[in-house]
Amino acid sequence: MKRADINQKSLVVDILSKSFDDNRSVNYVVKQDSKRQARIRRLMDYSFDICNAFGDVWMADDDQACALVLYPDKKRSTLNAILWDAKLALSVIGLTRVSQVLSRESKIKFFHPKGRFTYLWFIGVTPELQNKGKGSQLLQEIISESESQGRPIYLETSVDRNINWYQKFDFEIFQTLDLTYTLFMLRRLKAADRVMNIQEFDQVEND
Repeated sequence: MKRADINQKSLVVDILSKSFDDNRSVNYVVKQDSKRQARIRRLMDYSFDICNAFGDVWMADDDQACALVLYPDKKRSTLNAILWDAKLALSVIGLTRVSQVLSRESKIKFFHPKGRFTYLWFIGVTPELQNKGKGSQLLQEIISESESQGRPIYLETSVDRNINWYQKFDFEIFQTLDLTYTLFMLRRLKAADRVMNIQEFDQVEND
């Protein structure tokens, strides 16, 4: 795993745009019209910029998988960030839908912790190479990086089949949101916190 630089932005945007083309959560954010696919690319372009500024953009060593990671505690209202948000509203969401999307984001953030954590925004693999273990390898490396920083990981998915995959890496569903679809909110606690939770559960079982 390596950090992607700005020269790899188009490749990251391409991988994620193709990977999330039919994703319900992404298409809830993106205005559904004849420009839908172009809007998805602009969403991934925006997400790259935000994570490049306030998180990490990770790339598999063979450049066939990537992930956008945000550290919310590091996010700041810079001039660039304000301009990016404005461009997102105009070119991706559509002005008449901004309040709907902001309401969704507010509901998600309500269940996030106040302290330091890793927000795994997007992870994707070149479509032709999916289901070959590349995503699993990248996710495991992101987990190791987050553990080294003492950060739990939070994410959402609207894809049912992804839940079992995440659970193999010790993620748990801790909340669901009923939008026009079901959004599953998952988290992977730090190793020490997971041990503590298991011990507390065992104590309750034995009482």
